[in-house]
Amino acid sequence: MTERAAHPQTAPISLGAGFALPHQDTVFTERMQHSLEEIEGRLYDAVAQTDRFADRASKHLIEAGGKRVRPMLVLLAAHLGDPTRPEVIDAAVVVELTHLATLYHDDVMDSAPMRRGAPAAHELWGNNVAILTGDLLFARASNVVAGLGPDAVRLQALTFERLCLGQLNESLGPREGEDPVAHYIQVLADKTGSLIATAGRFGARYSGASEEYLDVVAEYGEKVGVAFQLADDVIDLTSDGSVSGKTPGTDLREHVPTLPALYARQDAARNGDQESLELVGLLDSDLTDDADLTRAREALVAHPATARASAEAHRWADEAITALAPLPAGVAKDSLVTFAETVVARKV
Repeated sequence: MTERAAHPQTAPISLGAGFALPHQDTVFTERMQHSLEEIEGRLYDAVAQTDRFADRASKHLIEAGGKRVRPMLVLLAAHLGDPTRPEVIDAAVVVELTHLATLYHDDVMDSAPMRRGAPAAHELWGNNVAILTGDLLFARASNVVAGLGPDAVRLQALTFERLCLGQLNESLGPREGEDPVAHYIQVLADKTGSLIATAGRFGARYSGASEEYLDVVAEYGEKVGVAFQLADDVIDLTSDGSVSGKTPGTDLREHVPTLPALYARQDAARNGDQESLELVGLLDSDLTDDADLTRAREALVAHPATARASAEAHRWADEAITALAPLPAGVAKDSLVTFAETVVARKV
């Protein structure tokens, strides 16, 4: 029996609904599939603990699945060099472990009951266990990144700093006189864009790609990250939740700022039109009841603010594609373009 067979969860990876491998070249697709399966097995190995409970808690979110967006970006960028280098897989494991660590913490801070269709760790074992499990995963990510050398350690540290600042600024909200939309976009850039940018940089660097490509894929990754989260804002309103396991309108119920809601508030403040004013009143009301939540969600979907938010997500994806202009033509560039398009075209 091979080592991979010991992990039954490492069946062929589809990257979640809407994330098929973004290139039709057979050799490329087979290589990507093999690498994604190897990464999945490595994730389980990286978080394994001798303590039975710590092992279970550490594997909770890995077993829940996920799109594996960050490892995917590592692999795509690695095709600018030699994607078969072992360091590429290590880098992909680092970024996904770092991401998973933040999810344990975020769910505690947001009091989120579900994650990837499964109960959040804090719902199962309490806040302390969830926070410490996130710390364990980050420790394991640090152990893996140390094998890539001091430059990788430094980049991971800088990225983690931005992740923390993003969460801090999200918690504090915009300062007096600060544009709430600009504040929100910066939070997304820090909380999501920074790690996806690092994924692209890691993939290019540890595949031995030309140094001139590193900043290109990092800029692309940050913009794709913002586009991804803006698309999620719209999906939270428009999906039925059957695939993600997340109740549609969850952000509305928790009064979490999202771009459609921010745009609606902006319209109400600037234009004072009755539709926007009534919508804001609805958004600020108690949405505990499912019927009230559905009414608020449908009203926001029908408002021009949601279409504007969708257009903004596409604009960020377009900017990400434009950032790729310095890259040479080929499978890497083509796939990165397709990936950016897929990010904003998905429905879940």
